[in-house]
Amino acid sequence: MSVKIPFTKMHGLGNDFVMLSGPDVAGLDLHPDRQKETLEKLAAFLCDRHFGVGADGLILPVPPSDPTRFDVRFVYLNSDGTWAEMCGNGIRCFALFVRDLGLINRDAFTVETLAGPISPKINVDRSVTVDMGPPVLEPAQIPFVAPGAQFPVQRLALDVLGQSVPVTPVSMGNPHCLVFQDELPQKLDPAVYGPALEKHAAFPAKTNVEFIETLSRNHLKVTVWERGCGFTLACGTGACATAVGAIMLGKADQDVQVALPGGALRIEWDGNPRSSVLMSGPATYAFKGEIELPVELLPKVPA
Repeated sequence: MSVKIPFTKMHGLGNDFVMLSGPDVAGLDLHPDRQKETLEKLAAFLCDRHFGVGADGLILPVPPSDPTRFDVRFVYLNSDGTWAEMCGNGIRCFALFVRDLGLINRDAFTVETLAGPISPKINVDRSVTVDMGPPVLEPAQIPFVAPGAQFPVQRLALDVLGQSVPVTPVSMGNPHCLVFQDELPQKLDPAVYGPALEKHAAFPAKTNVEFIETLSRNHLKVTVWERGCGFTLACGTGACATAVGAIMLGKADQDVQVALPGGALRIEWDGNPRSSVLMSGPATYAFKGEIELPVELLPKVPA
């Protein structure tokens, strides 16, 4: 026995997602509060690029825990089935997705995420600007645990594969480790140091890793190693964290283009730790389809 479900494929600068909605999975109970394990297995299956649809993550909207505070709840799982607090490219796709579905009838609204409230706004050209909230710079909240870690942590040297690597940790609801390549005697290989930093003991919740080149005061180039995914073409929270780190360190102005392999995002931040970070960029539909779910992936619906 098997069940076929419709899906939508979207991407933000090549950072791609399988999107499911309530109508898509009518009859299946996929609420994360009741079917956590099912969603984890489903994400790993759907995101597999050989046997599934193929994506960096699975996204679905569910009713918010408090409708007086939030319009909709954002649920995101990485391609390996692990949960993530937030995804910058994903939240832009999510905003356009729920607006086009008619789940939300306004262009600006409030989304509940594991990282707290996020406020996207759909622009006239269908790009999306997201108020990502203030950056998290307190080490314990990132979380980042290392000798000498004091607010804000800047250029703290970690021993990584026998090399001293200066890192600047920032959270945008999920942890990021910023490595500025110009602060090293020679550039690090992201394929080697990305996974090593992701699982470094200083990051108890693991971390995303950004390898950054400063091209000018308003132009940064980034290679992203994403926690639970590996290399991705873009990472919205990573672009925000990159801009925050560069502005804090005096490397960039307060309005900066962050170039990722899949394209560029505009990030604005005034340098005040209490101020929100604004991210603007595209959200793109790729295709729609239908996929058959193996019986072992079907959720157990309460009688």
